[in-house]
Amino acid sequence: MRFLACLLVLLSFPSFAAVILQYHHVSTQTPRSTSVTPEEFRVHLQYLKDHKYQVIGLDTLLEQLQNGKEPADNAVVITFDDGFDNIYHQAHPILQEFDFPYTVFLSPALIDRKEGPVLSWPQIKQLHDDGVIIANHSSYHAHLAKPNKGESKAEWLKRVKTDILLAQTQLEQQLGIKHKWLAYPYGDFSVELEQMVKDLGFIGIGQQSGAVGLNSLMTRLPRYPSSSQYAALKHFIPKLKTLALPVKTYIAADPVKGPNPPTLTLQIDSSDFKPSQLNCFSNGEPIKVTWLKPDTFSAKAGQKLKTSHKRYNCTAPSLSKKGYFYWYSQPWVMD
Repeated sequence: MRFLACLLVLLSFPSFAAVILQYHHVSTQTPRSTSVTPEEFRVHLQYLKDHKYQVIGLDTLLEQLQNGKEPADNAVVITFDDGFDNIYHQAHPILQEFDFPYTVFLSPALIDRKEGPVLSWPQIKQLHDDGVIIANHSSYHAHLAKPNKGESKAEWLKRVKTDILLAQTQLEQQLGIKHKWLAYPYGDFSVELEQMVKDLGFIGIGQQSGAVGLNSLMTRLPRYPSSSQYAALKHFIPKLKTLALPVKTYIAADPVKGPNPPTLTLQIDSSDFKPSQLNCFSNGEPIKVTWLKPDTFSAKAGQKLKTSHKRYNCTAPSLSKKGYFYWYSQPWVMD
């Protein structure tokens, strides 16, 4: 597979990384699992301002990465998924106070159908006029990573391509948007979906946690969820001090492949951390890490993954940047 071959390319490994934050709701009336209160959101932004973080637009970060320019290690990007109307009523005024840029990924079909408390097109156009970046979250917000039950591979590929391109057409017609970025619905992706995204000329953005650096794949850029329990400053602040784990080869990192529990195998550059200090976790519990070679490790949970959002998170403290941790999150899309 062409994309899998691309995963095997050796890359450079800078110590600089940016952080992309992901939000859904800024409200006290929405599900806590995907929400921050307006007060919590303001605390986040005030912390970024007080500690001199560079809050930049997603367009700026992606342009830097595409041009091989290291992002500043205090760069932060703010994003929202799904296009709920509390972005307009609650988040936008606060962000305007701080003069921070941000991006909203939305699904145009859900806007047209008015499914849930979503933004209206006039509100979206007002945000766009105010400088907010609007981007593609697929049109129907369906699961895209693999075929649905009873769906052939050909039917799946056609459905996914149609969904992505329909949303892009709708955004171009409504707002004149040309940038080709896709935030995967539910954060789910697969190597085959990544290949399609790459072939269509898109950048793919997930919901797995981690920092973004020059070695990050442009079809699976990570973001840090910042809602629910992660809204507390004790969780928020450490995210800002993370670096992208310098992966050289994604040997076994296709989110939809393999048995349950899955095995993650990565070849990495460990020159800036001690391999003995690399630890991996699943649902907050330590999992076994085995070094197969000096630069290659595997990690596997001791039991089947059962939660709806399945992740392995691997971290290691940096030797050169005191207080910073390398971070890698591997999502799994399994039945």
